[in-house]
Amino acid sequence: MKVVELIKEKTGYDVSPDAMFDIQVKRIHEYKRQLLNILGIVYRYKQMKEMSATERKAKFVPRVCIFGGKAFATYVQAKRIVKFITDVGATINHDPEIGDLLKVVFVPDYNVSVAELLIPASELSQHISTAGMEASGTSNMKFTMNGCVLIGTLDGANVEIRQEVGEENFFLFGAEAPEIAGLRKERAEGKFVPDPRFEEVKKFVRSGAFGHSNYDELMGSLEGNEGFGRADYFLVAKDFPSYIECQEKVDKAYLDQKRWTRMSIMNTAGSYKFSSDRTIHEYAKDIWNIKPIELP
Repeated sequence: MKVVELIKEKTGYDVSPDAMFDIQVKRIHEYKRQLLNILGIVYRYKQMKEMSATERKAKFVPRVCIFGGKAFATYVQAKRIVKFITDVGATINHDPEIGDLLKVVFVPDYNVSVAELLIPASELSQHISTAGMEASGTSNMKFTMNGCVLIGTLDGANVEIRQEVGEENFFLFGAEAPEIAGLRKERAEGKFVPDPRFEEVKKFVRSGAFGHSNYDELMGSLEGNEGFGRADYFLVAKDFPSYIECQEKVDKAYLDQKRWTRMSIMNTAGSYKFSSDRTIHEYAKDIWNIKPIELP
C-alpha cells in the first residue's frame, strides 16, 4: 500500500494493489531501452482495445507498469522517451474500458528514498538493455534480492543472476552480444525486415492515439538503414517480437501464483553471490591479503 500511496501522491493516479507491479527504474538511456518497454505496453493496449471486455480479462493479467529515472540535461532523445511514456500513461490511465487492467506511471524525481519503496514492492523488473552494452548493472541485483522476477536480455549482471537463480526463474529474450554487430550490418545493408506487429505499433502511435505531440523524431530513430539518430542502433525492432512473446510467458506464469511464488523465493535464495558481504570477503582474501582481527 505504501507504493500505491506514493504513486497517488507523486502522480495523482490511483492504482490497484492487486495488480502485478511491473517496474523499470534506471537512468533513461536509449541502450537501456525504456522505449522497448513502452512500445510493448502500447502493443498490449492496442490488443486490449481490439477485444471485448470478457476477452481482455481472460487474456491479460492486470498490471501497473512503473517507470522512473533521470534523463541527462542535454540528452534530447531520452527526454522524448520520458514525454512519450507520460503521454501513453495519460491516455491509458483515463480509458474507462481498460480500468485497472493496465496502468502506466512515471514516478518523478527517482532517488534512493523512492527506490526503498519501489524495489521491495516489485514483482517483475525489466533489465532489457541491448546485449553487450551494459557494463554490469546493480539494480537488477537489488530486485533479485527482494524476490522480484526479472525479464531481460543476456547482458551485464543478468548473465550471472540467471545462472544463480536458475534459467526457469528468469524471463530471457532477445539477441545475444555476439550477434549485435552482424545485426547492425544487416540493417545497414537494407536486409532487415521488421515484424508486422512492430509496424502496427508505430502506426498506432502516429495515429494520434496518445495526444497531439509529434513523435516523428522518436519513431524516426527506429527507421532507415543508416545515419545518426536513425537505423535503430539499439535494435528495438529486432528484439520486439521476442520481447512481446516473452511478456505473454510472464502473464501465463503469473496466473499460476504457486509457480510465481516459487520463482520469487528462488530469486532471493540465489542472490547471495551479489551481497556486499561476499564481495568484501573475497576482496580481503584474494586482493588485499588481510584477515579479520579476533576481538577478545
